[in-house]
Amino acid sequence: MTPGHDLKDVVRAKYGEAARRVGSGVKGGCCGTSADCCTDPITSNLYDAAQGSEVPAEALAASLGCGNPTALAQLRPGETVLDLGSGGGIDVLLSARRVGPAGMAFGLDMTDDMLALAERNKAASGLSNVHFLKGEIEAIPLPAGSVDVVISNCVINLSGDKDRVLREAFRVLKPGGRFAVSDVVVRGEIPAEVRASLELWAGCVAGALRDEDYLAKLVAAGFEDAAIEVTRVYDAADARELFAGRGAGIEAAAQAVGGRLVSAFVRARKPVAAPSADKARDAAKATTACCAPSCCGGR
Repeated sequence: MTPGHDLKDVVRAKYGEAARRVGSGVKGGCCGTSADCCTDPITSNLYDAAQGSEVPAEALAASLGCGNPTALAQLRPGETVLDLGSGGGIDVLLSARRVGPAGMAFGLDMTDDMLALAERNKAASGLSNVHFLKGEIEAIPLPAGSVDVVISNCVINLSGDKDRVLREAFRVLKPGGRFAVSDVVVRGEIPAEVRASLELWAGCVAGALRDEDYLAKLVAAGFEDAAIEVTRVYDAADARELFAGRGAGIEAAAQAVGGRLVSAFVRARKPVAAPSADKARDAAKATTACCAPSCCGGR
């Protein structure tokens, strides 16, 4: 399913509203569709007190993620990090602190209200190694081979063209660079009516890939060492909360989704170097052109 521009409009509107809520003093979270964002089981309790103290309160309030990629990505001083769908900037700011003054943290987002909020949070943080970019994750406005680590927090599942997103992530990574994202993933199948809902695409549910499909897409994009580590499993009660206010059929959908929907840390690596054309040609000759005694066992 590829909802295209309709999906982007829904996502942009939803996350723009979340940014404005934060600006008015209301917690901005809601990866799901619950009217009470503070009880959303996907976005809640992702950052500990120490991490919360490292960023402005509005950055924490605007967190719409499903995990904590900065805690799992093992960022190193001097690295360049890119956060796809950076929202209010919490993961960018945490990353900037991890990579230090010699490093750089970029955030990419398509929503004006979120970018404005992120810029306010950057100013409040006092960090200088942070830069926010406007754009879409399907067309990253950075040069090839310019980033050490690509992170993302519950955003890739929102795209209607995940193959393109992963190819773009691969393109901007340096050889040996790391893909380290938190995302919502499905184990098994979920109902077709859930998949069909644009609102649930914008709520991190309908667009979630099956775990084996995610891994296959990473490999197809060129990545190696792809792996998925489940960090949180959502049961039927969590699903019921996510689907609250959607009318009839909530219980059946919650039972069908419960236990199959998970948050996960998805990691992969861009190969250090691909074999050159000359080396590949030489290897092919070595295995096919064997006619001298030295390579044919003296026969």
